[in-house]
Amino acid sequence: MTPRSLRVLLVGSGAREHALADAVRRSPLLGELHCAPGNPGLATAATCHPLAAVDVDGLVALATELRIDLVVVGPEAPLVAGLADGLRGVGVPVFGPGAAAARLEGSKRFAKDVMAAAGVPTAAARVAASPEAADAAIEALGGRVVVKADGLAAGKGVVVCDDAAAAREAARALLRGDLGQAGRTVLVEERLEGPEVSVLALCDGRTAVALAPAQDHKRIGDGDTGPNTGGMGAYSPVPGVDPEATADIVDRVHRPVLLELARRGVHFSGCLYAGLMLTPDGLRVLEFNVRLGDPEAQAILPRLDGDLLSRLYDAAVGRLTPEPLPVSADAAVTVVLASAGYPTAAAEPVPIDGVEAAADRPGVAVHHAGTALRDGRLVTAGGRVLTVTALGASIGAARTRAYDAADRISFDGLQRRSDIAAGAAGTARDAV
Repeated sequence: MTPRSLRVLLVGSGAREHALADAVRRSPLLGELHCAPGNPGLATAATCHPLAAVDVDGLVALATELRIDLVVVGPEAPLVAGLADGLRGVGVPVFGPGAAAARLEGSKRFAKDVMAAAGVPTAAARVAASPEAADAAIEALGGRVVVKADGLAAGKGVVVCDDAAAAREAARALLRGDLGQAGRTVLVEERLEGPEVSVLALCDGRTAVALAPAQDHKRIGDGDTGPNTGGMGAYSPVPGVDPEATADIVDRVHRPVLLELARRGVHFSGCLYAGLMLTPDGLRVLEFNVRLGDPEAQAILPRLDGDLLSRLYDAAVGRLTPEPLPVSADAAVTVVLASAGYPTAAAEPVPIDGVEAAADRPGVAVHHAGTALRDGRLVTAGGRVLTVTALGASIGAARTRAYDAADRISFDGLQRRSDIAAGAAGTARDAV
């Protein structure tokens, strides 16, 4: 039985967690909302506690002390570190997989092995732990490949290469430790072509319930140029990916993975994110994440009309029902504002202006990603600083509103793409 007044602890400090807090606060079931560690934006929506998201022991103790009814884990690192296992060990329901299931994101080799066993379509790939093995894999796959760090790399461990020389350089950079231990082993993967789409599903180990699909923009520059990032913007719905197509994706991807994990004795409870490419030969899985995407969550969650918190709780306690979550007919477009040097270099904190003016616009939400307060002044404190999301009757209307709001925010060195959702604008509301 679901408690009538849930005490919720939200783990994380980014814009995804800020968007989750907004969605959870719309639930009539919410009693108290706590966050660790949070950020200045989250501090206006929840009681924040200064514990790092990867402080497993500290967070387990906090959840016990606060008599938390549900922990919702936002980022991947604490899941890979076993936070959900620690919480379940003391009887606290948690939305997020244990460490064994989190390997789907923590190891691309493991994800490939699970997909192969489950019959899930994906790109051909070879594993390499030395420059010589990487060279052989690059040659075998034709030179024009994608080189991926096996481990967690905060969205920076994927290099799309136009030729063999670039692939060899990318592999060597990862193997020598440019991204730490994450790249000590690499995957060399065939390069696929086609539009990308992200389909996220709430899971309780058996049942998978899809959220509205989204499409994100990974490269730093307009026209998908420059290095990969954690994401520079997103939009939802995705034209052409209607409810029937989404259901088919869940049947072909999410459920087979849940079954294969269960066959191995691994229980997956949480959000299973499938990053897909719709190639001329059919869909292929590019990657799995084991949590809500960022910035996809900021585009998906504002469109929900139903009670997200009740479904998160049901997933955590193993009683998720297959009914879809109601979704607004409105579209959403999210634009990321990043600091100077992102994603390759850190920038010094600088003051931020205009957040209140942007957030006051109709249908707009501004979520904090990398911000801090210094002497009462909001300043930048990370690579991705803020996300601006707007709802509209169409993707084009939402896009116009998002950029109008983003124009009101300024800080030295601000980077943003000007083409988020440009290719989808004007395609109408032909998908959910």
